[in-house]
Amino acid sequence: MTQTIKRVLWIAAGWAFIVVGIVGLFLPFFQGTLCVIIGLIILSSEYVWAHNLLTKLRRRFPRLTGAADRWRDKAAQWFQRDTSTEGAQ
Repeated sequence: MTQTIKRVLWIAAGWAFIVVGIVGLFLPFFQGTLCVIIGLIILSSEYVWAHNLLTKLRRRFPRLTGAADRWRDKAAQWFQRDTSTEGAQ
């Protein structure tokens, strides 16, 4: 896959998490806040507004965003592993 396609898919995944999270805010059986934070983490690498909003959330909810940061690091490792094995094929 080219870098452009990966970038578009990454941005689409971030927006999908945001949309699902917003829907989840109104559903009693779904944790929408977590999906919104995951979406913001994904989008913060591409958009300044998402990075700024995530910074504000980190200050206000340090424990929740600390867990989200650990998930982001795991996802980054997975994403790097995926791109490093692609060159070997």
